[in-house]
Amino acid sequence: MIKELRYLVFITVILLFVFFTGKYYFSDDHKKKSYRSQLNFDKKIKLYSEKILILDNDTQNIIEYIKNTKSKKNKKFFFWELINKDD
Repeated sequence: MIKELRYLVFITVILLFVFFTGKYYFSDDHKKKSYRSQLNFDKKIKLYSEKILILDNDTQNIIEYIKNTKSKKNKKFFFWELINKDD
């Protein structure tokens, strides 16, 4: 008997929690507050983006390309020949 009452209490607590959470989440007051907070974040982002400094581009001609013309001989290695070599 006590076991069934305990299960009944657990189920009622869970159902009440789900009910009140859903009631708050789907209420008009919550929707208004969430919409207002999103608008405030958008306004703050616009204000901060206007205050950000934009740096000049100073990366022109930094990389120098050098051709390696010292070694003209390129020895080609073949994988199977290296394995089969019994020296």
